[in-house]
Amino acid sequence: MIPRYSRPEMTAIWEPATKFRIWFEIEAHACDAMADLGVIPKENAAAVWKAKDVEFDVARIDEIEAVTKHDVIAFLTHLAEHVGSDEARFVHQGMTSSDVLDTCLNVQLVRAADLLLAGVDRVLAALKTRALEHKMTVRVGRSHGIHAEPTTMGLTFARFYAEMDRNRARLQAARAEVATGAISGAVGTFANIDPRVEEHVCAQLGLEPEPISTQVIPRDRHAMFFATLGVIASSIENVAVEIRHMQRTEVLEGAEFFSMGQKGSSAMPHKKNPVLTENLTGLARLVRMAVIPAMENVALWHERDISHSSVERAIGPDATITLDFALHRLAGVVEKMIIFPDNMLENMNKFPGLVMSQRVLLALTQAGVSREDAYAMVQRNALKVWEERVDFQEQLLADPEVVAALGEDGIREKFDLGYHTKHVDTIFARVFGRDG
Repeated sequence: MIPRYSRPEMTAIWEPATKFRIWFEIEAHACDAMADLGVIPKENAAAVWKAKDVEFDVARIDEIEAVTKHDVIAFLTHLAEHVGSDEARFVHQGMTSSDVLDTCLNVQLVRAADLLLAGVDRVLAALKTRALEHKMTVRVGRSHGIHAEPTTMGLTFARFYAEMDRNRARLQAARAEVATGAISGAVGTFANIDPRVEEHVCAQLGLEPEPISTQVIPRDRHAMFFATLGVIASSIENVAVEIRHMQRTEVLEGAEFFSMGQKGSSAMPHKKNPVLTENLTGLARLVRMAVIPAMENVALWHERDISHSSVERAIGPDATITLDFALHRLAGVVEKMIIFPDNMLENMNKFPGLVMSQRVLLALTQAGVSREDAYAMVQRNALKVWEERVDFQEQLLADPEVVAALGEDGIREKFDLGYHTKHVDTIFARVFGRDG
């Protein structure tokens, strides 16, 4: 991923130097286990650790690979240059390249998941703060983009919190899904390496042994991981799109923070555009772009082929780096977001009282009017509000049939905004528990 959409903490996980360091640890721990089992001399296993503080020369490994056309062999050759050819002769014994590649990839994905979880936590904290801050800040709810009934800005943030909280659980499950390693040799039968070697290596790296592998770790695990990243990206876009709608000139109920010196347009100095949330919509598309290739990686020929390899070299770094950046960008947007409560009330009153139509409808049916007649009575008055911008309550008070059914006080009572916020505490308790 390009530096513009990268954070150094996540990028570092995917640097070649990091990869080679993990490869070294896999090989060194495997040697330790084989030495403990009496398969190789202990002095040879100990000699491998002479490279524990070595900064592996990426350029040198690339130079060797240009000849060998094999990345793992190139690394092992470079490792022997540091350890000594005789001392390193037992390195990689009984192992196949995928034991190193797949175990390393899963270590990287687990580390990436930990950073992503931290990003989700920051988003959750921001959403919770804004939800509690605007718990009872009334705004009009919309369906199909059209005014529906009153809700609160706090409930808007709370539902995004609940969605992101579900994503956190999904990401925890996805992390567990890929936290496996395989040191099982060619086609996964352990013919040339003891299963206890795999158990030791995995324990040292914080992984679980893959219950059954072929020459590779099964790719349904990775498909689930990247699918989860795609869902999280979609939730980021869900929040971003709502903020973009709030910032529209005709709405302006919320907006991204506009910093001193920021410019919205090269042509129009008055512009304040929702550039960060628009960017998040684009970044979400990039993350979801990894999902289908990850799904298609599940089906490999027989015990393995390498059709998955080129895909993962791209989507592993790109999807995790992009999502990591997007999570922190979203958190920053929510933390600094400007809210306009007065505009919310003004918007709701553009068609005065109209959002109370259902409550009047229900009151009429409870007063003995058939639903069909009640609907017609409410709608004929509501349409005048649409067309003439008159006050809905005044229209109802001037309608003899409605007054006959409900009485004037009964009509006025139906326009209390508190009616629509009476269960906000209950909803908040469901979402935030005691903190709600």
